[in-house]
Amino acid sequence: MSWITEYKQSLKMPAVEEAVDMYFYRPLAFLLVKSIYHTRITPDHLTLGAIFMGITGGVFYAFGMQQTSIIGAIFYALFVIFDCSDGQLARLKKNGTKIGRLLDGIADYIAAIAIYVGLAVGYAQTNGKPNTMLILLVLSGMSIIVHSLLVDFYRNRFLDVVLNRQNTFTEGVNEYRKEYNQIKNQKGRWLDRNIIMAYLIFSNLQKKVVGTKKREVTFSADPQEYYKKNRIMMRLWLVIGPSAIRTALILCTFFGRFDIYFWITIVGFNVLAVILGLVQRQVDKSYATS
Repeated sequence: MSWITEYKQSLKMPAVEEAVDMYFYRPLAFLLVKSIYHTRITPDHLTLGAIFMGITGGVFYAFGMQQTSIIGAIFYALFVIFDCSDGQLARLKKNGTKIGRLLDGIADYIAAIAIYVGLAVGYAQTNGKPNTMLILLVLSGMSIIVHSLLVDFYRNRFLDVVLNRQNTFTEGVNEYRKEYNQIKNQKGRWLDRNIIMAYLIFSNLQKKVVGTKKREVTFSADPQEYYKKNRIMMRLWLVIGPSAIRTALILCTFFGRFDIYFWITIVGFNVLAVILGLVQRQVDKSYATS
């Protein structure tokens, strides 16, 4: 089997992959996967490696200097590569686990928190107007959370309809809530319990952000028809996806222009999210059956 074939097998559906992932992060992640494929390293090990990279990046940002911020950005880029690699390894080896999938999602938030805390600490040590910068960091962080929730919801719904599968959001929540109840009193399962609890909290937040009506909408469209009609919408939602946001921060760090990053995340991406939400609502009306 050629590397190109293996690489394609390691990906999700191309329509739900961010462009920067497809053409930059995932090729690098695939090289990492190939280098450790025949070892005992598991997807969970790569996820833990990603968490380490994200936290380390936040530490370097906390020094508040341009040089250390660039190092922090490099570690953040490594985080993205490791974050891509765990899923690719799991798909190739078919050895992913339910807890591993949750841990992968939690890793994103751990890294984001570490980076933003690092930025906040770094700004607090600089001259100028640190209070203003801290406010901008809070607004940017809140915006990113909303963007991530929206993109994750619409990506999963797109896959549910196109692949003609059950609603993974509802099924996933019910499945993990049931598993949590089964293991909540078992000794030695504290990590699994806390990972599942974090997922359930995240899911509840996602419900509030997306809205009850949008959660409960079902579709009667033919999967191929739905794919054609919503493929462009999915690509547009991915413009404000997690990797796009991370890449914006990394590039702005190298150029020392955090002000541009704040304009992108607080103004640009929020305006785009509102426009996409309105357009998506009109598209949904043509398919909604309940």
